[in-house]
Amino acid sequence: MRTLLPHAELRDVVLRPAATARVWLGAGAPLETVAVPGVALAAGDALVAVELSTICGSDVHTVRGDRPSPAPVVLGHESVGRVIAIGEGGAHTVEGGELRVGDRVVWSVTVSCGACDRCASGISQKCRSLAKYGHERIEPRWELTGGFASHVHLRRGTAIVRVPESLPAAALAPASCATATAWAAVARSGRDLDGVAVRVYGAGLVGLSAAAIAADLGARVSVVDPSAERRALAERFGAESGADLGSPKVVIEASGHAVADAIDAVDVGGTVVLVGSVFPADPIALDAEDIVRRLITITGVHNYAGSDLLAAVGFLAGRGRAYPFADVVGAVHQLSDAEAALEAAAAPGAPLRIGLVPR
Repeated sequence: MRTLLPHAELRDVVLRPAATARVWLGAGAPLETVAVPGVALAAGDALVAVELSTICGSDVHTVRGDRPSPAPVVLGHESVGRVIAIGEGGAHTVEGGELRVGDRVVWSVTVSCGACDRCASGISQKCRSLAKYGHERIEPRWELTGGFASHVHLRRGTAIVRVPESLPAAALAPASCATATAWAAVARSGRDLDGVAVRVYGAGLVGLSAAAIAADLGARVSVVDPSAERRALAERFGAESGADLGSPKVVIEASGHAVADAIDAVDVGGTVVLVGSVFPADPIALDAEDIVRRLITITGVHNYAGSDLLAAVGFLAGRGRAYPFADVVGAVHQLSDAEAALEAAAAPGAPLRIGLVPR
């Protein structure tokens, strides 16, 4: 929970017209439009006008009631936008540069204190006082907490990254979830991937992003997914089709449904990175003797550090341009039509992402 500063230390920003947010009130309830006529920015805070937000699977799961969430909440944690105001004393990018009004930016899903033992040890995404965009109950002086809005109030402790004007918003908005998480998953393998066989389970956006990143690092990548359409799409993200790559040294499980298969598939001395298990599922049997004898490393990735977001944006702006990241966003809806956008995102055969624009 945010500690409110004395009013004298806050910068009041009046918005004309008022900012708008679509607020989720609970499972089965329609979204409610809330007007926010102004914000109070603390030192290190920034206000961003949203260019595009995309709907993540976790947003759909929340609306369905499949995952716990406080209410009322402004959903959405995948966005790109432009800075329009900054708190007293300025704000900074993740590299430490001065943030300026007019900067086009993406930002982390998490807000971290930077001082606790977890932040100090490099896992700021598990900060002792963590807050998350799109997941927090709205409160006085912090109403614009998610991407289903015309503006987002970025708090100090958010990893903010400047992005190129030339990159499409459709490629950039998911960077703060899928692309950065995929980068963290590939990095967690802990090895040089040049010439290494990598298998990815799940051709959602995290899996496809991981395939592209691994392929760009020189890996030979195969993707396993029940959908023939998704497997074909994976080839556009660097996966090889029909080739016998042998037992993979690195397996990235990005679906949440193939954990046992991932462990069975990895080669002796290999690493299994679990990234898709972010929802309740039946426990799996674990053969400890097999893991010991095959010298397997099993590790998990949940969210990411600010350095991962910075690296993900660098990839998208550089060699990642060779992959069709901008094509993953299907229909783009007006913010006022957010209910229809959520229904479209939940429909069978939906595109990887549905977009929302403020106007």
